[in-house]
Amino acid sequence: MKIRYLAAALLVLAVASLFVGVKNLSPFDLFRLTDEQAHILRVSRLPRMISIVIAGVSMSIAGLIMQQLTRNKFVSPTTAGTMDSARLGILVAMLVFGTATPLQKMAVAFIFALAGTLAFMKLLDKVKFKDTIFIPLVGLMFGNVIGSITTFFAYKHDLIQNMSSWLQGNFSMVMKGRYELLYVSVPLVVVSYLYANRFTIAGMGEEFSVNLGLKYKQVVHIGLAIVAMVSASNILTVGVIPFLGLVVPNIVTMYKGDHLKENLPHTALLGAVFVLACDILGRVVIFPYEIPIGLTVGIIGSGIFLYLLVRRRRHES
Repeated sequence: MKIRYLAAALLVLAVASLFVGVKNLSPFDLFRLTDEQAHILRVSRLPRMISIVIAGVSMSIAGLIMQQLTRNKFVSPTTAGTMDSARLGILVAMLVFGTATPLQKMAVAFIFALAGTLAFMKLLDKVKFKDTIFIPLVGLMFGNVIGSITTFFAYKHDLIQNMSSWLQGNFSMVMKGRYELLYVSVPLVVVSYLYANRFTIAGMGEEFSVNLGLKYKQVVHIGLAIVAMVSASNILTVGVIPFLGLVVPNIVTMYKGDHLKENLPHTALLGAVFVLACDILGRVVIFPYEIPIGLTVGIIGSGIFLYLLVRRRRHES
């Protein structure tokens, strides 16, 4: 879990990602690229690698922030209704603004994602039974209710195929000119690092934070706004990547503890490494066809999630 090892793994996988695909392209070809190979590298392979790294970094950090603010290791944008709310926002943008631009869709998705996340936080305040595993189950039920509403209106307006494309993350359609919205996540990651210590204090509870002079509600709202914007930009660009914001922060905290500022670089690197590895795996398993990243991350992530649940139960008993 040392940064130098994670950085080395990231570099190796990032380079490998550039040379995995249907079109034959090897590192030796870099010295004598044909026009077609240069076009593929510039328009497809490089944008795909960049989008994978940004998505892995941003969604992992978003999950870490949510876990810190909710004081629950099993809460993430996937298990708190954030992703489902963002999907509903995109559907509303398509229905209300018939020719909505990607930026308009992201703005509406951000508003809905933030509203859904705030509603989940309010729901947590009303829940008396604060069991570690019960809280994410409440979030999953909350997300399923929002997802059902989205599905209903999608069927009603014949948009179910569009909605289905958001259910599963997929980097195969990422090309130059179609992934740049992900760059919104880069300054948000920087803000997360600047506010890391405040998020750590906020995670200790409102009363404790106020006693230390922290503007608790303001810090929480900033954290949730970061999570909502990251979720909106990712779902609009590459779709839902399940369990990413859940398992990566848990793996890091198992080895590094709960200091958020120290965990951020490790979480960012491990998230990028994890998504890159799953993407390369999905491209080579049934080559020349491709398994969507949502499926590979979902299978591996769900297995890790079940292990974490069993491990927590054994620890508590």
